[in-house]
This record gives sequence, C-alpha cells and structure tokens, in this order.
Amino acid sequence: MDLQEKFTAATEQVKTLTKRPTNEQLLSLYSLFKQATEGDVHGDKPGMFDFKAQAKYKAWEKLKGTTSEQAKEKYIALVTELVAAYT
Repeated sequence: MDLQEKFTAATEQVKTLTKRPTNEQLLSLYSLFKQATEGDVHGDKPGMFDFKAQAKYKAWEKLKGTTSEQAKEKYIALVTELVAAYT
C-alpha cells in the first residue's frame, strides 16, 4: 500500500473507535488531516468567542510548514495508536 492508500484507510479506521479520544487527540487528528489534505492553514481566524473553532485553527496553524506526506504519516501513526488503545 502506498502512503495515500494508508492515509485513506486510516481515515476510515478512525471511525471504528469504540471510545471517544481525548480533546487533545481529536485536535491532533483534525489538524493533521487538514494539513495533509489542504496544506498550511488559510482563511480568517475565528472570532474570539468561538473557542472550539479557535482551538482547531491554532492546532492547524502549529503545523505550518509540515508537508502533506509528513502530516499523513503522523496521522496514520496516531490512528494506529488510538485503534490499539480504543478498540
């Protein structure tokens, strides 16, 4: 399997978790997915009272400069870790 196939499989596999990951893990999944599929963060920063959107934006922003391939590899590793712990 190539990297894209592994990434696609991981995006499906994460949906099979029987326990909800922590908020930190969810932010990591979100930001790695966005970096892998869309690249560096773009768009306007969310409003100061939209705490959830701000957290997502900041998590994604921290990955600025990470290549799509690096983000995919980290995403796959995190999903593998979560599947081992939560299924």
